[in-house]
Amino acid sequence: MQLLTERHSDQIAGVLSCYDRILVQGTLPTFCYAQGMTGYLYAQGIRVFDYACFAQPLRDQLQANAERLACENGLSIEYIRKVNFRKEDRVRARLRERGTHPGLICIFSALERCCTYQPWHDKKTGKTFLRPHDGKCLHYYFYFLDEDLGLVFVRVPTWCPFRLQIYFNGHEWLASQLRRQGIAYQLLDNAFVEIADWTRAQQLADAWSMKALHERFDAFARRYCPIIIALGFTYHWSLEQVEYSTDLVFRHPQDLQPLYEALVRTAIHTVKPQNIATFLGRKFTALYQGEMGNHFQTRIEGTRITVYTVFEYLRAGETRDSIAAALNLSSQEVEATEDRWNYRSQAKRLQRQLTHS
Repeated sequence: MQLLTERHSDQIAGVLSCYDRILVQGTLPTFCYAQGMTGYLYAQGIRVFDYACFAQPLRDQLQANAERLACENGLSIEYIRKVNFRKEDRVRARLRERGTHPGLICIFSALERCCTYQPWHDKKTGKTFLRPHDGKCLHYYFYFLDEDLGLVFVRVPTWCPFRLQIYFNGHEWLASQLRRQGIAYQLLDNAFVEIADWTRAQQLADAWSMKALHERFDAFARRYCPIIIALGFTYHWSLEQVEYSTDLVFRHPQDLQPLYEALVRTAIHTVKPQNIATFLGRKFTALYQGEMGNHFQTRIEGTRITVYTVFEYLRAGETRDSIAAALNLSSQEVEATEDRWNYRSQAKRLQRQLTHS
């Protein structure tokens, strides 16, 4: 069976597959789990119930660092009070004012949920330790233009265990590589609509250097979360969200128009939630009793198809183990993502969206 790109090769100007949105999580191996944090306190001769006293000076250092960076770059830290505040809109407005040279663009702060620890004494065993706990702390968002990665933000929580998030876009990274190679291109919003050398562009897109990427992330961490320098720690980087896209660029709009409706219809009827779950290494079991389906939306930018699943509580007292069984996960995996799934009793249902655009 011929591929679409083969069947319409004379109408297609170029095909490019590359990374799109990438969200990376940074964790400190010693601090990222309760037992490790407890062991660190004992090793440093710090009482478990003095955990807050240990964390507060680190919080103050991060706040002082954010204020110093703002002062050095002629910026003010904007505190976000509204839930519907769009940081990206403010960043775009700032870019129109300052231009696109590398450097800090905006610094935001917001009081947001964070996973932390709570000192606990077990009367039965006589042991004192830290246990996982949900709290809120001040987070800083540093938006800047990097000479390689393009627009980046680093999210820094000001409370232990200091899990970082780094966002960047693979299209912007590839655009910087094309500029260095002297290859002309046109980037429309978040898609390449024209590239002088599609073959060379694909070679560049496939040539990611993980070592260079790790070094860049380590540099970001030292700049925006400098407490790790005094602690003598380095971050462990893992992928939290990755989008990989394929751009098909037709020579003329009239070549695509008769195919577009058929492509959309095929995506709706062919790609099901079960397929998406399989792509992600999961499989629905007989215990799954929620709903699943597709959403079809037509917007100014184009067409969007969303494949979704909804996990509902059928009775009070649903346990972590039963949720894990329904999703074919381990209880530890469910616990590790409790901040995303929010399976507590006051929640009526869990929703996880798997989007196919």
